[in-house]
Amino acid sequence: MTARIIPLSANVAAEVSAPAPDRLIDGSPEQRVSNYFTDPSGQFFAGRWSSTRGKWRVRYTENELCVMMAGRIVLTADDGAVSSFGAGDAFVVPAGFAGTWEVVVDCTKIYAIFEKLT
Repeated sequence: MTARIIPLSANVAAEVSAPAPDRLIDGSPEQRVSNYFTDPSGQFFAGRWSSTRGKWRVRYTENELCVMMAGRIVLTADDGAVSSFGAGDAFVVPAGFAGTWEVVVDCTKIYAIFEKLT
């Protein structure tokens, strides 16, 4: 098999979901995920994610690089540290992060996730 470049601008059908009810804090956000790439090991993923406004609890088991394309989000760690990101910002959420993810302006991000299989 020949490796090929995968543009994240192609039209890929999105899976629509919402945060689990036991994690939801505020709103009724609708989330869309278009996964463009999964490596053969099943440990690395890349694609686009979007969400309408809302707030929910998160607990990361994966490492995620996020590049915000539109909107604004606020991440609040369980220790109280607050980080806010908008269009053009890039950041990493490391495995082990726990806190809340809040979409304050409907957003879209590009993600690259690595989750080591155990």
